Amino acid sequence: MLTLATIASLRNELRPHRQAGRTIAFVPTMGNLHAGHIQLIEKAAQSADIVVASIFVNPLQFGKNEDLSSYPRTLQEDQRKLTEAGCHYLFAPNEDEVYPNGRDSQTRVEVPVLSDLYCGEARPGHFSGVTTVVCKLFNIVQPDIAVFGEKDYQQLRIVRKMVSDLCIATEILSVPVVRAESGLALSSRNGYLSVSELQQAPALRQTIHDAANQIKSGRQDYSQLEHEATVTLEASGFRRDYFRIVRRADLAPAQADDTELVILAAAWMGPARLIDNQELDL
Repeated sequence: MLTLATIASLRNELRPHRQAGRTIAFVPTMGNLHAGHIQLIEKAAQSADIVVASIFVNPLQFGKNEDLSSYPRTLQEDQRKLTEAGCHYLFAPNEDEVYPNGRDSQTRVEVPVLSDLYCGEARPGHFSGVTTVVCKLFNIVQPDIAVFGEKDYQQLRIVRKMVSDLCIATEILSVPVVRAESGLALSSRNGYLSVSELQQAPALRQTIHDAANQIKSGRQDYSQLEHEATVTLEASGFRRDYFRIVRRADLAPAQADDTELVILAAAWMGPARLIDNQELDL
């Protein structure tokens, strides 16, 4: 695997592959890779001839009091994992390479409505930062395929809408949530959790699962179910963020006649903000 730090060098490496008709798959990450990221790389390798990953801790998607400075950076270990997974190129730029004119003057890409819900409400400006950097990375790499995880369900929906709305010629593939044996969704931020918090954290997944089973059994009082789930999470040691039962098409609150639903949840366990979801077909 070749690691590249500049846009020009990456484009020079990819140009002959593109001219030869080879397909390119891209996996954008912020590093500190775990088994979930590796499944994205493996999916990319199955779907295209050339696999490109990026590691860039994007400052635009962090709020003022969030963990930008402390976000774990483990480049050497990440390079080893990517090489073993079959990645061909790693794009690992610094901030000046991605935002040469500074953050404040950077043109922003925003997906309205979807970006203001749930995680967007809890983290103002977050999704604008995500879509701006993803759009920029797509323009740099120009991949045929890009692979995202389904753990951040709202982000996946927003990226797909951005690609559709802006006529970006990249197919978006997704990979199901990868979990620890306890059921906890894998996340780079799980490393913030203490031993006891790691034991408590799977309650987020269990609460979602229990709510899904009640819906499958016929309950449609979704607001009450959301309230009950929030109470359960707080009793399990979480600090509330949100727990929502929504329809998959537009992430709007689910109604009684909706049949394609997803439960979206976010909650704080100690210093870590954890997210998870579950789709339902009724």
